Amino acid sequence: MVGAYLSGLGVGLGLIVAIGAQNAFVLARGVRGNHHWAVAGVCSLCDLVLIAAGVLGLGAAVARHPALAAVAGWGGAVFLSWYGFLALRSALRPRGLAANEDGDLSRSAAVAAALTVSLLNPHVYLDTVMLLGSVSGSFPGGERWLFGLGAGTASVLWFFGLALGGRALAPLFAKPASWRVLDAAVCLTLWGVAISLAKSAYAGGF
Repeated sequence: MVGAYLSGLGVGLGLIVAIGAQNAFVLARGVRGNHHWAVAGVCSLCDLVLIAAGVLGLGAAVARHPALAAVAGWGGAVFLSWYGFLALRSALRPRGLAANEDGDLSRSAAVAAALTVSLLNPHVYLDTVMLLGSVSGSFPGGERWLFGLGAGTASVLWFFGLALGGRALAPLFAKPASWRVLDAAVCLTLWGVAISLAKSAYAGGF
């Protein structure tokens, strides 16, 4: 029983630690101290819901329809390309973060943006619903849900860790040059994932 939970924790961390749109957004909010706990909570909750859907078997259903997987791939490529462009634009005109700056998003705007990067990113569905859902099917009975609980724990620990760590890095990002490096890295990462998704969708004949 404990083995199923630990397996879910390990697989969940292995998937979520890779830099993506969610991670970049949570880190940026954490650095600014801009409603970072609310953003981490929203992203964690979305992951928990999607992981539960995967454990219930929705991932296997989508996997049986190649056309749906291809649509998710192309949609993800477009989504990540746009966010990569926004990061590039920010890197070209960075600004420092003052110690008393509250950020440029209201709480409602920050929550809405967190929902956007969580629920409109096809890559998140591929990781949570499809992949974690498929792996959970290899565990019998209640162990399947323990695997999902482990994966959900990984999500909560990671997002709140990013929020906390980002806040600790706030003094570093008082310098515009630090933002330039961060935004450039985010841009390259998102574009790299977008190219990968597009290649996969193209290789599938779509």
